[in-house]
Amino acid sequence: MPHERQEIGDELLQKAARILSNGGLVAYPTDTVYGLAADPTNAEAVSRLSEAKRRDSSQPMPHLVANTQMASRVVSNVPAAARDLMRAFWPGALTIVLVEAASYHSAAAARTIGLRVPDHAVPRRLSQLHGGPITGTSANIAGEPEPLSADDVRDALGDAVDLIIDGGPCSGGRPSTVIDCTREPPRVLRVGAVSIDQIERVLARKVAADD
Repeated sequence: MPHERQEIGDELLQKAARILSNGGLVAYPTDTVYGLAADPTNAEAVSRLSEAKRRDSSQPMPHLVANTQMASRVVSNVPAAARDLMRAFWPGALTIVLVEAASYHSAAAARTIGLRVPDHAVPRRLSQLHGGPITGTSANIAGEPEPLSADDVRDALGDAVDLIIDGGPCSGGRPSTVIDCTREPPRVLRVGAVSIDQIERVLARKVAADD
C-alpha cells in the first residue's frame, strides 16, 4: 500500500481522485479525524469500504462535498432552513440530511443523504477533483478508536486502503452535528461540535432533537 508523507499538492490529490474513479479507497485527513473515501455511486467500492471497516453495509454513510454548488446537484428540495444552515456553518462541523436527487444514485445512502462541506482543504479538493461527493466515514474498524494519524489508519486497515494521504495528526474533537432538514421542524439527530443553541439562533426558531 503506498504511503505518502509529503506536501499535499494537486499531483497527489489527482492521483487519489483517479483511485476513487477506479473503485479504490483513499484515506485522508479532515478537520476532526482521518476519513475513508470511496465513490458513493460505485456499489462495488462502497461494499469494499464496508468490508474493510467491518461495518453493516446497510448503514448510510455521510457524504463530503467540495461546496454548496456540488451539494445542490445531488439533493433535491433544499428548504430555506437548510440553505441558512449551509451559509452559517459550511465549511464546518454540521451534516445536513436532505432528499437524494432523482438524477443521483448513491450506494452509500438510501433516499436521503447526509452532506457536509468539511473545514479542511484536502477532502474539499479531493471531492472537487473527483467531480462529486466522497464518503465521509472514519478510516477505522467500526467501533474501534477513531484514527488521528496516518499510522492509526495503517494499523487499523492495512492493505485494505489503496492510498493514505498523510497530512500529519488530526485534532480529533467532537464529531459533526447531524440535522435532518427533510422534516419540519428540522430535527437534530446527533449533537456534536455545533450546538442546538447555535442552530436555533441561525434559524430564529426552535428545532426538534432526538433524546
